Amino acid sequence: MTTHSYSIKEAAALTGLPASTLRYYESVGVIDHIARGESSKHRVYDEDDLDQLMWVACLAATGMSVADMRTYVANGELGPAAADAQVSLLTAQQDRLDIEAEHVALRQRYVRLKIDYWHAIGAGDNARAEQLGGEARVLADELKHTHRP
Repeated sequence: MTTHSYSIKEAAALTGLPASTLRYYESVGVIDHIARGESSKHRVYDEDDLDQLMWVACLAATGMSVADMRTYVANGELGPAAADAQVSLLTAQQDRLDIEAEHVALRQRYVRLKIDYWHAIGAGDNARAEQLGGEARVLADELKHTHRP
């Protein structure tokens, strides 16, 4: 069986992760250490490395912290014994994403209100514009209290 190897540039292109991120993930233990070429000492990625990088990239795309990704990878090596820990880790990430989605929905609602407000202004419907402006102010106050980076 022939296995293909990839340079860091090729691995970056295939995974969508910058080379600097690949090096960083390796240095902090998110991914396993990558083999080095015998003469060049450059990183040489194989299919298993790319597979691991692809699902790490997916975790990163969810906004998962580096520490949680590192835990997830370590737990994954334990197999079924780590199932509960993996479910717990992913459930916590899902909870964070649910909160983030609520914040996005709130911001979208505010933008829709402002669009409606300006439609009312453009149509000369001052009563509707005043109502929408009041709703937007209430929503803006709510946004101030929920927008925590």
